[in-house]
Amino acid sequence: MKTRAKDHGEPFADDPWNEIVGGLWMGGHHHLDAGLVVPAVVGSEFDLVVSLHERDGHGPDPGVRHHVVDVPDQPLRADQLEAVRRAAELTADAVRAERRVLVRCHRGYNRSGLVIAHALVLLGHQPDDTIDMIRRRRSARALNNETFVEYIRTGLDVACLLTSLEPPH
Repeated sequence: MKTRAKDHGEPFADDPWNEIVGGLWMGGHHHLDAGLVVPAVVGSEFDLVVSLHERDGHGPDPGVRHHVVDVPDQPLRADQLEAVRRAAELTADAVRAERRVLVRCHRGYNRSGLVIAHALVLLGHQPDDTIDMIRRRRSARALNNETFVEYIRTGLDVACLLTSLEPPH
């Protein structure tokens, strides 16, 4: 189903997914095509798809490994940060094994950026370099969630520990 881009809040990216480093792609479930919002449907282009948001009809094809971690685009609880950390480890392991990996969320900006940034840190990149790389290669809008940027700079292990120490709301 196609809709007009102005019918949504924050703009969608122009591409369904963008390569951040060799074999590691970042995307969303929708993108813009001639000003229309269209579904970004994954077939068998990737060996692993990590979804931080799931939507029926958006793939991947049967037989493609699909790891789903449903987390919101807002401050995360310790268990959610732990799930994101595990997804980043899975992503980094697949990249090391030279697999084609897509990490995606709704628009392909924040949740996918958090997983990819931590995966890149695990692969030896510096946190601020990963943030800049993601913004250059995916979109200047990527990682606009400042809490997620702080998670990346602090490190997910430390963020998880600090979050677990906070009193319940």
